[in-house]
Amino acid sequence: MTGILSLSSVRLLETISNCRIQVHFDSDQIKIILYISRLNLSFVSLEAYINDNDYFKLHADLVFRPWLRRLHWTKKMLPILDIAPFLKDPFSLEGKEFSDSLAQTCHDPGFFFLKGHGIPRQENDELMAIAKQFFKLPEQERHAIAIVNSPHFRGYTVLGDERTQGKRDWRDQIDIGPEEPAITMGQDDPEWLRLRGPNQWPSSLPELRVAVFSWVRGIESVAMELFRALAVGLGQDYHFFDNKMSPDPYFRVKISRYPGQEMKPGVYQGLGLHHDSGLFTFIMQNQVGGLQAERGGVLQEVTPIPGAFIVNLGEMFQTATNGFLKATKHQVNSPPPGEERISIAYFMNPRLNAVFDPIPLPAKFAALAGGGQNPNPDDPIYSTFGENTLKIRKRAHPDVVAAHYPVRT
Repeated sequence: MTGILSLSSVRLLETISNCRIQVHFDSDQIKIILYISRLNLSFVSLEAYINDNDYFKLHADLVFRPWLRRLHWTKKMLPILDIAPFLKDPFSLEGKEFSDSLAQTCHDPGFFFLKGHGIPRQENDELMAIAKQFFKLPEQERHAIAIVNSPHFRGYTVLGDERTQGKRDWRDQIDIGPEEPAITMGQDDPEWLRLRGPNQWPSSLPELRVAVFSWVRGIESVAMELFRALAVGLGQDYHFFDNKMSPDPYFRVKISRYPGQEMKPGVYQGLGLHHDSGLFTFIMQNQVGGLQAERGGVLQEVTPIPGAFIVNLGEMFQTATNGFLKATKHQVNSPPPGEERISIAYFMNPRLNAVFDPIPLPAKFAALAGGGQNPNPDDPIYSTFGENTLKIRKRAHPDVVAAHYPVRT
C-alpha cells in the first residue's frame, strides 16, 4: 500500500496502561512496525480497521525492547523497507533502526519490498524492455543457445523444460552468471566447480549482455549493503559476512517469461513451490501478478510496487542462523490467457566454496532458532554453497545432467 494509510480506528487491546489511541500513519505499513517497536510496553496487541473496510491485524510480543519478537500480518501486504538511511550512514540511528527492522523482517516473513535503493528506474525499465525483445527473437535463435549446451547451466530454457518438485514449469527463460572461462576439472574436484564458465548470448541482441552487466553492477552494490545491514541486525560486525563474497561471488540472473494459460486441471504450473539456494533474491517484474509467498502455511499474493524490488531469503541464511531466518517458499501462478508476466531475478550468492556454519546469535534470537535444515529429509541444505546450489540446478534441469554430469564411480 502506498500513499496515506488512513485508519478509522486503532484499538490498543492489551497494554500496561490500558489506553485508547486514535492515529493516522503516513506512507506504508512498515511505519506501524517502527512505531510499535518504540512503545515502552512489555506487551502489545493492536487491531486496525482501514476505512475502506479492508482489514488487517498486527500482533506483537515485545519481550525485549525495541525488538519485535513476533509479528503477524493478516493484511495481504508484505513489509516495505527503505534502505536509503542505511546507505547514507549505516552507523546512524536511522541506519541502525533499518538493520533492526531488517533482521525482524527476515525472521518473519522472510519476504519484503525494498525501496530507497538508488537504482534509477530508467535502468530497470531499459533492462525490462530488452528482456521483452529477447523473447520476441525467432525461436530458432533462442534455441541455438539452449541451456542443454552448457554444463554451467547457462542459456535459454524452452517453455516447459524446467522442473520444480518434479513437475514442468510453464515459463521460458535465460540464465546468466559471471562471465569466466570454464574450469579444467581434476579427478578429485567437487562437481560444483563446473558451474563456473561462460554464458550463452543471442547473436542478434548484443544489447542484452551490456544491459545485464550494467544492471548487475548497480544491484550487487545494494545487495552487499543489505547483507551488511543484516549482519548488524543479527548482532554482528558490519563486515561480518564480507569474506563469504570474495573473491568471485557466484551471482545469477534469470530473465523469465510466464505466458498466460487457462487455470484448469492438467495444465502446467507457472513455477512450483520452492525456496532459493543462496542469500538474497531481488525480483523486478512487470505489473502482471502471479507471485505468491507462503506465510504460516498460507499462500499470499505478492502485488508488485513500481520502483521497489521484491526480496526474499535463500537457504544459506537458514543454515547460517540455525533456522532463525527462513528461506521462504514461493511460487508463481500463470497469468490469464492474453497476458504474460516478465520477471528479472538477481540471485545474490556467495563464492561457490563459501561454507555457512551456524553463526553466534544473541540469546533473544537463538531462542527462536528451530534448526537450520528443511523439514523434508529429501531436501537437505548443504553448508557449502556450491554443493547446495548444484543440488537445485540438477533437479531443475535433468536434460543438462544427462548431457554433462555422468554418474561418478
